[in-house]
Amino acid sequence: MPNRLVLVVFACAVALAGCSTPDSRIERNRAAFAGYSPAVQARIRAGEIELGYTPEMVALALGRADRVHRRHNTEGETEIWAYVDKSPTFGFGIGIGGGGRHSGGGVAVGTATGGDRGDRLRVIFDGGRVKAIERFER
Repeated sequence: MPNRLVLVVFACAVALAGCSTPDSRIERNRAAFAGYSPAVQARIRAGEIELGYTPEMVALALGRADRVHRRHNTEGETEIWAYVDKSPTFGFGIGIGGGGRHSGGGVAVGTATGGDRGDRLRVIFDGGRVKAIERFER
């Protein structure tokens, strides 16, 4: 039993260590953050972005993008940062079976965070600045 507890505590610590918050990102990039206006600093702390922000500002506010795309067209090249919906999904199932004089049943409940969830947010950069922000409702 103690070994199982140690394993669970370790797994939780690893999972939490992977979480990145605006405050932890700001702490790692204190010099860059200090150079922004108080209004920009407040938005970054709140995890919010605006048009005109640089990639550095967006990374401080939102963290690393889950996917990065590049779009080439007649107007030039844009870079798209995609942030994926990582909220958990829940499933519920009921099964019944039988054969001869015997029958059985079961109930299962599950949760998952994997699979393709689609993007919740896309940030489009043009010329090193946020040109557009796309938010997707679920």
